[in-house]
Amino acid sequence: MDSNKRPDDMVRITTKELADKFIEEQIALIRKQVGDGKVLLALSGGVDSSVVAALLIRAIGQQLVCVHVNHGLMRKGESEQVVQVFRSQLGANLIYVDAVDRFLDKLAGVADPEQKRKIIGGEFIRVFEEEARKLTGIKFLAQGTIYPDIVESVGVKAHHNVGGLPPDLQFELVEPVKLLFKDEVRVVGAALGLPDSMVNRQPFPGPGLGVRCTGAITRDRLAALRESDAILREEFDRAGLTKFVWQFFTIVPDYRSTGVRDSKRVFDWPVIIRAVNTRDAMTATVPELDWAVLKKITDRILAEVPGVCRVLYDLSPKGPATIEWE
Repeated sequence: MDSNKRPDDMVRITTKELADKFIEEQIALIRKQVGDGKVLLALSGGVDSSVVAALLIRAIGQQLVCVHVNHGLMRKGESEQVVQVFRSQLGANLIYVDAVDRFLDKLAGVADPEQKRKIIGGEFIRVFEEEARKLTGIKFLAQGTIYPDIVESVGVKAHHNVGGLPPDLQFELVEPVKLLFKDEVRVVGAALGLPDSMVNRQPFPGPGLGVRCTGAITRDRLAALRESDAILREEFDRAGLTKFVWQFFTIVPDYRSTGVRDSKRVFDWPVIIRAVNTRDAMTATVPELDWAVLKKITDRILAEVPGVCRVLYDLSPKGPATIEWE
C-alpha cells in the first residue's frame, strides 16, 4: 500500500476522542521509526509545524531539536509566542535564530515579488542548513507535510523551505500528519494542548509580511505593516469577527499619499485592509463589515501607527483579484 495515499476508509478526525486515538497511534509509530535517534524540525510557528512539534515532544521529548528562524517578516508577537509555548511551556529543545538583519539586508532594494520570494526561501534554507551542520547525531528530519501538499505538489512541503537541504545531510523524513487535512490537524493540535491562537492561526504566506510590504521592503514601512496588522487583529477579536472571516490582514504599499497632520502637510503611506471569505481559496468574497468596526480600526491605525495618513478597505473579490497583493 502507498504510504502517501490516504486510505478510502480512513475516519476523519473531528473530535477529541478521535484525535487522542490518532496521537496515541502516532506516538507508537514515531518511537518505532526514530528509536534513540535525534530529529530536527524547522518550527515556523504555523499550524502544521507546531502540531508536529507538540506531537514529537510528547513522543520523544529531548530527542527532538526544533529550530525557529526569525527572519523579521513574522506578525507581531509570533516569534515570541513560539519561544513561550515550546520552550517555556512544553520544555522543547528549541534553538532560536535571530536572522532579522540578515534577511532584511538581503532584501534591501529588491522590488520584484518573485525575487523577494526566492531570496527569503533560499536564505531560510541556508540558515537552517548552518544550524543543522552545528548539530551532531541528527538522523531524521520532521516536516509538517499534510495531505493536500502530497496531492497538490507531489513532494515535500515547500513553505517549510527545508526541501532544498543538501542531500549529503541524508536525513530520513518523519511526517506524522501527512495523511491529514488542515481541519484535522487543528483538532489534533487542540487535543495536544496548543493554544487556540496557534491552532487556529490564519493562513500565512511563506514569505510572511514580505509580500504584504509591497515593492522594496524598508524597515520603517515593515514596522507600520506589523503594527497596523496587530491593530486589525485586536479589533476583529473584540468585535467577534475572527471566527466568521476566513482571513484578514493589512498591506502597506510602496507609495505615499498627501495628508494633513497637526495643520501641516504630510506625505505618508496608506494602509489597506484585506478581508476575505472562501471555502477553497480558489475564489473569495469580501465580507460587508460593520461601519463602526471599520471606523474604530481606522482611527486606531491613524493615531497609533507612525507614517500613515490613509486607511482603505479592499472590496475586490477573487477573481479577478487574488487574496494576497503580491
